[in-house]
Amino acid sequence: MIRRLFVLFLVLGTFTQLGAKAALAQTREDCLQCHNDKTLTKEGANKKTISLFVDEKVLNNSTHEKLACVSCHVGFNPEELPHKAEITPVNCARCHGKAALKHPFHPELNRAVSQGKLPKTLCQTCHGQHNVASPKTPGAPFSRERLTQDCGQCHKKAAEHFPSSAHGQALAKGIKGAPNCLTCHRGVGFVFGTADSLTVKLNQNKLCFGCHLDNPDVKARTSPSAGFIAGYETSVHGQALEKKGMADAANCVSCHGSHDMKRGSDATSFVNRLKIPSTCGTCHTKIAEVYGTSVHGVAVAKGSTDAPVCTSCHGEHTILGKADPKSRTAPTNVSAQVCQPCHESVQLSAKYGLRSDRFKTFTDSYHGLASRGGSLSVANCASCHGGHDIKSSKDSTSRVSKQNLKTTCGKCHPGASERFAQGSVHITLTQEQEPVLYWVAMGYIILIVLIIGGMLVHNLLDFIKKSKHQLKVRRGLIDAEHGGHTLYLRMSGNERLQHATLVISFVTLVITGFALKFPEAWWVAPLHRNFPGVFDLRSLVHRIAGVVMLLASVYHVYYLAFVPRGRQLVKDLFPVPQDLFDAINMVKYNLGLSAERPKFGRFSYIEKSEYWALVWGNFVMGATGLILWFDNTFMNLLTKLGWDIARTVHYYEAWLATLAILVWHIYFVIFNPDIYPINLAFWKGTLTEREMLDEHPLELEALRARAIEDEDEDEPGVKPA
Repeated sequence: MIRRLFVLFLVLGTFTQLGAKAALAQTREDCLQCHNDKTLTKEGANKKTISLFVDEKVLNNSTHEKLACVSCHVGFNPEELPHKAEITPVNCARCHGKAALKHPFHPELNRAVSQGKLPKTLCQTCHGQHNVASPKTPGAPFSRERLTQDCGQCHKKAAEHFPSSAHGQALAKGIKGAPNCLTCHRGVGFVFGTADSLTVKLNQNKLCFGCHLDNPDVKARTSPSAGFIAGYETSVHGQALEKKGMADAANCVSCHGSHDMKRGSDATSFVNRLKIPSTCGTCHTKIAEVYGTSVHGVAVAKGSTDAPVCTSCHGEHTILGKADPKSRTAPTNVSAQVCQPCHESVQLSAKYGLRSDRFKTFTDSYHGLASRGGSLSVANCASCHGGHDIKSSKDSTSRVSKQNLKTTCGKCHPGASERFAQGSVHITLTQEQEPVLYWVAMGYIILIVLIIGGMLVHNLLDFIKKSKHQLKVRRGLIDAEHGGHTLYLRMSGNERLQHATLVISFVTLVITGFALKFPEAWWVAPLHRNFPGVFDLRSLVHRIAGVVMLLASVYHVYYLAFVPRGRQLVKDLFPVPQDLFDAINMVKYNLGLSAERPKFGRFSYIEKSEYWALVWGNFVMGATGLILWFDNTFMNLLTKLGWDIARTVHYYEAWLATLAILVWHIYFVIFNPDIYPINLAFWKGTLTEREMLDEHPLELEALRARAIEDEDEDEPGVKPA
């Protein structure tokens, strides 16, 4: 029995020894038997001494407090003590297999690490080793409130800038939606790479839009509207980057910065008004250099917040190319949308002593009118003053200085001489600024008021008198005088053709001419809005009509000089003293001061005044029209002032002629109660005997007397005039 107990004890002892031996270094206490020694060290790969001491208190306060050391440190034989110096590195993924989904590193980062360009970043680098704490624990390393500080241990430069940025300040205040380091730098699209990497720039934009367009908390707090921010995608920068794949195109970070992004109101912000030129200048270097020497650039450099910067003219997120008709800097828009707001501002004019009428004088000029009409080739403000290199006219290097105007004007006007500069560019029709032009315009205005006003009074009296007469006839108070059925030749076929040519060319000239002067009129604006390039067609049609009228005038002179009927026509139209007495007697008759209505021959003072006014108008309009047409030649001959005089005369003469036709001619051939609804002589060439009795009784008497003496007729049933 004793022997058996001894054997059993021996066996149990053996197993106990084996179990104890197998349990070596299996618990934390086992490992700490050695690793609690502060003198325990080893030599690292870099020949530096590495401490192997492990603080048990740190282990007990970590998230891994319940784990044994061998849970992480594997790859050694626990029966071999001390174990070998180099053991298998800790692989956190053995337990945290899903961590890779939360920490997907960008391929470029992995490539940079493998190439030795960046140090290898391990789990322990951020989360620690024996002191691992969950980032969800307040105050723990890499918790939300400590993220900037802890990331900054390695990324020192970013940590210096981020806290003072708009994002950093919002994060510090605990504002919902404020980004931290991981917001931008974690995930497949996190930001890493070279500055001109297309992939990086596209990912940066996605990150910015992800908050500023898609996050309701951020959208509610940002002052620019979502539409304003989204405008970047249609801008030249957005299209170049996203559609054309141009890696050097600007994105959100290019202008706003990354870790140092600040609001535009911050003086240190990249998009602060005074910093805009330098920000844009990082890409547009040469333009920035030119702008820096301009009056605007110099003013901005001195701290002026009123002077325009890049975004003032080009816009911010919605920058479009100048070839785009929607762009503010497009040729047809630059004057009205870019230059006008400042140079028509009364406040800025008073503050800096600028002329506030510059835009108005430009819009009233041919250049301005043509631009308003949609012309793409006509000069605008930038054509003369420059775009980025605008300087005062007193600056000898300015495009609009007196000595340089010849060159500046010569870009559009080949052969321009110094005489182009003899006269004002921005014309104001005031007695002080432009006395010559002022009195030319004032003289025409007085003339128009007197002549057209006199015509209106004359025709009103005539209308009332004839209307009363027609009313009495209708009521049977007086008997109407009936004429015969004979037709009398008023206009030959040749004359009717001349008249038709004159009418068509005149109406065309009026429409196309006033379309230039009033491009925003209801009957003009829809044309150039819906039909781009219609202005150039308008100009061509106007000139063609002018040539037709001049050729018709030349032929008419030939007709008067060499055709017998034409020679008789000019004799009958020539003014005589009786015409003046007829006009006076007609007014007296219409006023009821005379009972007898004056009798007229083939042409009364009405037709004669109209004919000779037409002759005068054709001469003046033809001469001034040619001067305006061949501007290069005539400016060199007459100077810019002479050309402006011709333009002023042409404009006011057009008004005088148009109003005279409407008030005088149209009344007597259409609205005249004795003629209404229309005198058809222009179409048929004949007048009835009744019409002859009313308008040309003396001619009718002469024709009847001649008919008695000479029974020969030109046409059966038609009497010659």
